[in-house]
Parts: sequence; C-alpha cells; structure tokens
Amino acid sequence: MIERLAVIGVGLIGGSLARALRAADAVGEVIGCGRSLENLKLALELGVIDDYVLEPGDAVADADMVFIAVPLGAIAGVFAKIKGRLPARAVVTDGGSVKGSVVSDARRVFGGNVPSWLVPGHPIAGTERSGVGSSFPDLYQNRRVILTPVPETDPGAVARVRAMWEQVGSEVTEMSVEHHDEVLAATSHLPHMLAFGLVDALARMRSNDEIFRYAAGGFRDFTRIASSSPEMWRDICLANADALSGMLSRFGDEMNELSNTIRSADSDALLSIFERARAARERYVDGLEPSTGAD
Repeated sequence: MIERLAVIGVGLIGGSLARALRAADAVGEVIGCGRSLENLKLALELGVIDDYVLEPGDAVADADMVFIAVPLGAIAGVFAKIKGRLPARAVVTDGGSVKGSVVSDARRVFGGNVPSWLVPGHPIAGTERSGVGSSFPDLYQNRRVILTPVPETDPGAVARVRAMWEQVGSEVTEMSVEHHDEVLAATSHLPHMLAFGLVDALARMRSNDEIFRYAAGGFRDFTRIASSSPEMWRDICLANADALSGMLSRFGDEMNELSNTIRSADSDALLSIFERARAARERYVDGLEPSTGAD
C-alpha cells in the first residue's frame, strides 16, 4: 500500500497511474504537481488527485512514492527541486522513454552518484492524446514496464516500484540502461520519426491538399502517432540521439536498397522482401494487444 503518492506531471501517464492505483485500492493519498494550474484543478475535479501543489519539493515532502512524468528535458529541473526534500522512506521512479538521459541528469544533479532511492523506469503505454482529461485507469493493463536500475539502486526500492506496477496490471521486466535505449530506438522512436517525417514531407509538397484528400485508411493508421506531443518527441530525439540516429541511418540504407530494387524491376527480390516482412510481423507482432498511441 502506497500511503502518499506524489505525481509530478499529472497528464495522461501520471494521471492514469494515479487512477489505476486508486482502482486497485493500492494508494491512500495522491498529491499532484505540475506547471499548469488549470490542469491540476481539472485533475482534482476528476478525482485523479486529492490535492495539488506547484513546487516539486513541496509535493514530495511527505511522500513514500514519487512518480515523475514530465518531458525528458524537464527531469533534471525536477531532480534539482526535490533534492534534500525527500523523506527517508521515499522511492522515486519515472516514466521517461530514454533512460540514459535520466541517469545522466541524476548523476549531474546529485553529485556523481545515482541516489539509491531512484529507480529509472519506462511504462510502454500511451496514446497520442495528452493531459489529465485523457487519462484512464486501464492504460497499464497487460502492458510492459521496463525498469533499468543501476549499481547504486537499492534492491528494496526496485521491489517496491515493481510491486506498484504489478498492482495496476503491468508486466515488469528489467534491463540495462544502454540496452533499453537501443531497443526503444528501434521499436518506438524510429516508427515515430517515420510517421512525423512522412507527414511533414507530404505536407511540404505543392499538391499536398490533393494528397491528403485521397489518403486511405492505411495512411491514417500509419501516421496516427504523428499527432503525439512535439515537445515530448523533441526531447526524446535529443536524449537518445546516438541510438536513434544510428537506426535512422540503417533504415535509410534499407530504403535505398528497396528503391533500387523497384527501379530495377526485380520482381523476385521484391516478393522476397514483402514475404519476409509479412512473416516477421505475423511471428513477432500479430496477437499482441495493439498500442493506442505514443509509447
């Protein structure tokens, strides 16, 4: 049982965790914190939180669990504001999509070492919508949550964060910070870049009105994630630049090869590519519950 949960960043991700813990009777009191007073008032009105404050240091002062759900570029600032304000029993985790930057921010703010109470984490869930009004308690049901503890992390803190996520129906796994960022660059960050890049490229064509007028369902499905938060994805790109740029370069080489295959009218090679891709998708993706948006 979490006695007092502090959610810093009460949007879709933070708000949904609070709702889910309430639904599971796994939390006593929820304190919200964020930049938007209007959003915090809405969270209070919706019953997502019990009270709110505007300063992260005030939010964590009596908390035994803290969930940081702000854009990656704001995490260092949150660390600086909660430094020295946490009770001895408190555990802190986050929902950032790039763990290397979170760990680097922690080392910089806290003097070279990651605090033992910090458990870097990443729930693989989300939608293209944002704000607490879009939050819902089932967001994390049957979803994966990746924890990336570092050598300094207290195993007891990891166990408490694992238990929190399992109480809301998530499957929790652990991996290294570096491996997490490589995997997510391929499976989440790259697809978002492709969606953003395709929509932007088509929008800048002179005949863009006609192009979008005749877009079929496949185009809408593929590009839906381009409706995700530009601020969030800017921060993700900058935070995971090495792994993501490497994946983009590799994908560019693959697309050049495909272009050359089409240009040479190599029917057998095209069929082989398409059959291989379909078989891989059926093996690894079909049967999984589809994501509803940006994760």
